[in-house]
Amino acid sequence: MLTEIHRALPALSPSEKQVAEWIVAHPKEASGATLAHVAKECATSEPTVIRFCRHVGLKGFRELGIRLTEALSRPGSYVHRDVHADDASSDAVIKVMDASIRSLIDMKSRLSEMPIDAAVQALTNARQIAFAGLGASGHVASDACHKFFRLGIPCSTLMDTPMILQFAAIAEPEDVLMLISHTGRWPEFAQAARIAKRRGATVIAITNPASELAGVASILFPAQVIEDTSVFTPMSSRLAQLALLDALQVALALTRGSSASDSLRLSKDALQPGFGG
Repeated sequence: MLTEIHRALPALSPSEKQVAEWIVAHPKEASGATLAHVAKECATSEPTVIRFCRHVGLKGFRELGIRLTEALSRPGSYVHRDVHADDASSDAVIKVMDASIRSLIDMKSRLSEMPIDAAVQALTNARQIAFAGLGASGHVASDACHKFFRLGIPCSTLMDTPMILQFAAIAEPEDVLMLISHTGRWPEFAQAARIAKRRGATVIAITNPASELAGVASILFPAQVIEDTSVFTPMSSRLAQLALLDALQVALALTRGSSASDSLRLSKDALQPGFGG
């Protein structure tokens, strides 16, 4: 059901998309919610919720709750959201590749609405950048740190909540804290964002736009929740995050000009035999 909702997103109206995004971000809550509750949480009307249900192939709101309950209680597979236990290996591989391609295409289609320039400006002026994430998002944060530090900007990776909160508590006005979270549900992330902002730092979030973290970030890159992390380890969504951060690193390098080019060249030269000898 969640996959069907995600695939229907491009054809939905703006108000119906709000319903879709909330349901995908809160499937357990939505499965037992009343029509009035869903409409209130999505800041829309009850008829809009019903239209959404029909647009995703359901007979009505009641069927939505049934389908969500079935999806949450009996996942087709814990391996991948698009793969089933009876799929042939060749079919499974194609499904995984297709899901990854879709996530990148979806990210590309939303780039015009994303705050690229604001983020690059903040990163250009940064005294230091801290990339923070937990679990799978922690590996995304680590990968970003590995790329960005070669531009000559001090960078660090924060992969547990005590480190994230402590960094926020000592952040300075020219620091950037980039919080990466597939769902944005960790309360410590929103707490860290508020602390860092009070310190004058810039908080960039790559996260679910319906989350508390999204609401307190200085700069938000909305990331659609396409994988239920209570069932699956994020795969396609992680690739979209990596691609977005790669694009930001390139944009930042272009903005910094010759200093970035020199830093990239020197970091590569340092790996050559005899460098500095």
